[in-house]
Amino acid sequence: MTKTLKNTDTDGASKNVKDIVFWGDADCFKLIGKAHSEEEGWMKSTKGMEIPNVGVVVQVTTQQGDNIAEALTFVPGVRLMDLKNSEGKVNRRRLVTVGSAPSRMYQQQ
Repeated sequence: MTKTLKNTDTDGASKNVKDIVFWGDADCFKLIGKAHSEEEGWMKSTKGMEIPNVGVVVQVTTQQGDNIAEALTFVPGVRLMDLKNSEGKVNRRRLVTVGSAPSRMYQQQ
């Protein structure tokens, strides 16, 4: 069995994994960053689940073949900020202090 390592959200997973089943909010963790190689069979990702006005639970996953390592931590006082490309599509996210305004530096990269 070959695993699909390139999924970044439920839409992509639904297209790439024909027998996938979701229950609840499968996108409660939002992707912050990801790198993978299907040829070499590895994947690293960082995801965040925002608790509004409180902080973000951050999950880091590393997979090499069949070996998976996970780490979770809570970062208080931050939120997820969506960063969009020139077409207005979210192409990455950052952790920023709760109440901070988007920086011009991060708006269109």
